[in-house]
Amino acid sequence: MTTNSLFAGKIQLQPRCSKQHLGAKRNTFGCYSVMEVSTQYSSIRSLFIDGPAGRLEALLNMGAEHATYAALVCHPHPLYGGTLHNKVVFHTMKALNSFGYPVLRFNFRGAGLSQGEHDHGDGEAEDVRTALDWLDREFHLPLIFAGFSFGAAVGLRVGCPDARVRAVIGLGLPVSAIDDRVYDFEFLASCVKPKLFISGDRDQFGPRAKLEKVVQALPEPKKLVIIQGADHFFEGRLRELRDTIEAWVKENLVEITRAKPHPL
Repeated sequence: MTTNSLFAGKIQLQPRCSKQHLGAKRNTFGCYSVMEVSTQYSSIRSLFIDGPAGRLEALLNMGAEHATYAALVCHPHPLYGGTLHNKVVFHTMKALNSFGYPVLRFNFRGAGLSQGEHDHGDGEAEDVRTALDWLDREFHLPLIFAGFSFGAAVGLRVGCPDARVRAVIGLGLPVSAIDDRVYDFEFLASCVKPKLFISGDRDQFGPRAKLEKVVQALPEPKKLVIIQGADHFFEGRLRELRDTIEAWVKENLVEITRAKPHPL
């Protein structure tokens, strides 16, 4: 297991968002819509995806014409303000999109404009599977999964056994009980695909010693990065978070793809 404080990023960064938006918790039968916003590669699409509990509100940051991967990023707990606009989710998207990968973010059932009700992780796992299916149909590319906190706990369980997902990223992994919420990560023991875990040394929901023990027991390839001075939400350390993701993707996915392109 490797533990570092941070990496020096070598990728030119995109503009950062100015504020965090917390989605209202409501349901709607809103119509499909498309919003075009200029970015480095193409545009942002605002859309709804048909899910098992109703439509899921989503944003797709389009990628380069010859993208080699597509990515999904999942947000933290929706009952505590987590939405697709979360700062950690946003910066993770920007890191992955900087390589030209199309990146999908969506609101779990009952969050923002997504239909349905919170299902304590079970139904949300189906939401993740629905989003992966959509990305696969849309782009026919190998997939990368990334999730923050609740999004990691739920999404890694779906992404690890899915053969379409070639690499996974867990941010702020909640290895300690949070109120009445306890997450089991034993399933990671069978996850042999590239794995990146990033947490802060002040993460109140992921004590360093317990997180290191979890990661140490996992099969290679894996990497654990502890960002000094960061809490669970990486407040004031989002720059380091983004640099870390970019450095890992470049080392583990970009260089490998250049040497041996994935069959499509």
